[in-house]
Amino acid sequence: MMEINQQELQNLRHLIGSHDTASRKLDQYAQQCTDPQIKQMFEQSAQSARSTMQKLMSFLS
Repeated sequence: MMEINQQELQNLRHLIGSHDTASRKLDQYAQQCTDPQIKQMFEQSAQSARSTMQKLMSFLS
């Protein structure tokens, strides 16, 4: 596996944090939603953000 430099590490941390924040906010929006279609959209978007976050985290191991 290739080594990552400090800039790449900082970028990964920033992206991981952003996706974590987005997934938490989207989950909150889904909980507050009364429209089932919009609720589902928020839930799917939150899951997508978590999935991307996990993929990004795999670069750190």
